[in-house]
Amino acid sequence: MIKPHISAAAIQTDAEQNAAPLLHALLRYADRNMLHFDVPGHKKRNNPELAAVFGERTLRMDANSTPELDMLGNPIGVIAEAEHLLAEAYGADEAFFLVNGSTCGVQYMIFASCHPGDKIIIPRNVHKSAVNALILTGAHPVFVEPEVDEQYGILNGVRFENMRRAIDQNPDAKAVFVINPTYFGASSDLRAITTYAHEHNMDVLVDEAHGAHLPFHPDFPVSAMEVGADFSTISLHKTGGAFTQSSALLMHVGRHTRAQMHTVINLFETTSASYLLMASADIARRNLAVKGQALFENLLRSVRALKEEINAMPGLSVLTEDDIDGEGVCGYDETKIVVRVNELGLTGFEVYDILRKDYHIQPELSETYVVLFIVSVGDDESTLNSLEKALCALSHRFYGKKERFSVSMQGVLHKPKAVITPREAFYAEKKTVAISQAVDEICGESVMIYPPGIPLAIPGEKLTREVIDSYNFYREQGGLLVSDEDQTDTIKILEQSKF
Repeated sequence: MIKPHISAAAIQTDAEQNAAPLLHALLRYADRNMLHFDVPGHKKRNNPELAAVFGERTLRMDANSTPELDMLGNPIGVIAEAEHLLAEAYGADEAFFLVNGSTCGVQYMIFASCHPGDKIIIPRNVHKSAVNALILTGAHPVFVEPEVDEQYGILNGVRFENMRRAIDQNPDAKAVFVINPTYFGASSDLRAITTYAHEHNMDVLVDEAHGAHLPFHPDFPVSAMEVGADFSTISLHKTGGAFTQSSALLMHVGRHTRAQMHTVINLFETTSASYLLMASADIARRNLAVKGQALFENLLRSVRALKEEINAMPGLSVLTEDDIDGEGVCGYDETKIVVRVNELGLTGFEVYDILRKDYHIQPELSETYVVLFIVSVGDDESTLNSLEKALCALSHRFYGKKERFSVSMQGVLHKPKAVITPREAFYAEKKTVAISQAVDEICGESVMIYPPGIPLAIPGEKLTREVIDSYNFYREQGGLLVSDEDQTDTIKILEQSKF
């Protein structure tokens, strides 16, 4: 069950966190009567179409690095001040703005901890950004299987016992990677995993792309910085209210220094960072730190009421902490509304399309049995009421009209086993074959459904019959299949199948 905890933001004063130094510097700069002979090329004045679409002030705020605006690659002014406030709000020692989403943050964490050939203990339901980091770094993954909820057809967190076993069996591993929370809201026993990993001299890296809000209400699962993890990556745009792509990397100094992480970041981070994105992150941090607890108190009250209403609707059920407690879950993020719809005789994919077309409701994603709705700082009682009405209408419209939809979840939920590392497979010779011919071959690319971007198969894994059947099922359902190939009926496999 969720245990109340003291949030990082609770120890901050409003006076400290009410500042937004980067935002205010950018506003002052935008309002200056400056004649620009620098980039960007629109010069803040000469593109009426941009101004008409986005607004003249937004155009003026699309700035280049200058002395008064600081530089993301070497922050010593207002960006440094804003990052300091961000670190304080999250209980971190250091914080770094990211303008390429949490994808780059996940990769920076793995780069900072792992050299080529190093082992990293990692859940199999990681985002593709982590798989790509394994290819780039040459780190060797030790995959730990997440817990399966076959009733809802989703993957949860990893059991501490399974993580402990992986650590014991791989004492030479350099890092442990944890997702907190998962896409569907499950949080593993992050405190226990962090403690045990540190006792065995391993870094703890946490993907908190969907947990930027965790420190700001005591009913949320604990955050990575609270339990002493070395690094975490948060998507301020996903649940914090910032513009899309605005993320941050947080760290505790000790096992690594700020300078070491900054060196890694500067390998990949753009030298033309968007001030619009960074200023939106500055605003989001201030809002969360100053108003977050009160905001989430009201929001959680409405979410809990909505979930009770959904569970009373014929043919629908909604995931709660009681449904998954003990299944690799130590905490549950109630802002994730996971609705099981197969009792209506429909798949989650079909319901996703119906909600968009007929009710103008945009879910986050669909899966075989469920549809996921994310609630965040941009929601209130009115938005949740609209969702309730749409789901109620859906229940009346479809319940009892068709037989319950059911399908084997074996290929969907149980992942294939690795034969060689992702990096070895990435550089191996490959050929393209029809999906029907790929059974028992070694996958040469990442194949995933997006969102959420968790691969069905990654380079170096054996493509079992279950995985191929799952791929075909997603294709038939109209899921967005993402791979290297333009054609969804083909796949890359390795030329050599025996290793």
